Amino acid sequence: MKPKIVITHWIHPEIVEMLSSVAEVVTNDTLETLTREELLRRSKDADAIMAFMPDSVDDSFLAACPKLKIVFAALKGYDNFDVAACTKRGVWFGIVPDLLTVPTAELTVGLLLGLTRHVMAGDDHVRSGTFHGWRPKLYGAGLAGSTIGIIGMGRVGKAIAKRLSGFEMNTVYCDSVPLNPVDEQAWNARQVSFDELLTCSDFVVPMLPMTSDTFHLIDARAISKMKRGSYLLNTSRGSVVDENAVVEALNQGHLAGYAADVFEMEEWARPDRPWTVPQALLENRTQTLFTPHVGSGVKKVRLEIERYSAHSILQALAGQRPDGALNEPLKASVAA
Repeated sequence: MKPKIVITHWIHPEIVEMLSSVAEVVTNDTLETLTREELLRRSKDADAIMAFMPDSVDDSFLAACPKLKIVFAALKGYDNFDVAACTKRGVWFGIVPDLLTVPTAELTVGLLLGLTRHVMAGDDHVRSGTFHGWRPKLYGAGLAGSTIGIIGMGRVGKAIAKRLSGFEMNTVYCDSVPLNPVDEQAWNARQVSFDELLTCSDFVVPMLPMTSDTFHLIDARAISKMKRGSYLLNTSRGSVVDENAVVEALNQGHLAGYAADVFEMEEWARPDRPWTVPQALLENRTQTLFTPHVGSGVKKVRLEIERYSAHSILQALAGQRPDGALNEPLKASVAA
């Protein structure tokens, strides 16, 4: 019998075809997320699962799917998945380590420009029928000569710094590992403490994974240390930022603007996660700019993410160590 692979969300037909040559593939052909109950029903006799951001796999899920050999997450931030439970139950767990870097950095730059130059408000004005040519309005904040503070100088943080250096910005960053001197000079970057970054930056960008240490790192206290009139952008993980604290800071005029591609409501592993984006943020159209978690939403990139995930699943089913694996399953058999 062919092994069974469950795909939790829509993927490109060519990737389904690639997997179907060696396995029974169960797909989700809608654009919606399956309920946990439906996903369990489909996966109870599955050998592999290709999972995505809205999914969550814990020990009880794995216990109900005893045939699983691999859970491969087509993403980079994996806090919704219990890697230790996978290891204990002999299941490979893997992620895509790098394909999301460049598109996420590009979107961050896009949000920065869109927020500070009032692109949405300008578009609305032109479409309103009240635009009759230039008027002295919608003045925004320029990037040249200003300071951006990047918290976390991993792959995405570096990609952002590299791209913004072309805007003649000053970059400060907070990370336990300093950049090499060549990159610091090329990107006009210097390492500072967390508090100094907050106090000297015109734009603050946390670029961190979701952990117990980073949960609500940017809270009311941190925001109070930021410059009055500064901007905050989040394209990393929703719960790194306390959204209710952002609401207050915007209302008080301490923050000039907030842009995000990620939201606290997406933290599926949080038992107390909010179910929606705060209404006050959604209603504030003059100081905010949002995108629906499309950091890696570039067609050719998404195709390569799926291809990488599929290839890794096939490696595991063949008894090999899959690319992108984060664990060493206790019962897995790895080919020499």
